[in-house]
Amino acid sequence: MRRARIGIIGSGSCTREAYALAEEVGRRVAEQGGVLVSGGLGGVMEAASKGAKEAGGLTVGILPGDDAEEANPYVDIPIVTGMSFARNIIVVRTSQAVIAIEGGYGTLSEIAFALQLGVPLVGLQTTFHDEKMIKADSPADAVKKAFKVIKG
Repeated sequence: MRRARIGIIGSGSCTREAYALAEEVGRRVAEQGGVLVSGGLGGVMEAASKGAKEAGGLTVGILPGDDAEEANPYVDIPIVTGMSFARNIIVVRTSQAVIAIEGGYGTLSEIAFALQLGVPLVGLQTTFHDEKMIKADSPADAVKKAFKVIKG
């Protein structure tokens, strides 16, 4: 049986609070045996990857550029796309559930892809709201809800 793939989306530059939330989300994804998928760069993506990596998890970074070295240091498997923001759909398609933490326009595009494609979406301190988005109150709640929708 394959491990659950949880996408973490959020801004490449973020507040300390968002960084801490993302790091805890990543740690909890790894502790539950999930594979963390992100855009592989800084901010929320780095924090989630760091949390997962420090908890012994596997991290995948789907990068916008052509160089695997642009991945944050916590990415185990960098996937170079050369697609810039168009890679956002790959992050969503690769994930069985997506957790959005804060974020800007890039995150908003990933939120839209998840909603359009029917990929379960959990929001943690996001400014965008939709009735299809599952709201979470904490990192633990977000990860619990993401795994629950995957397992049915």
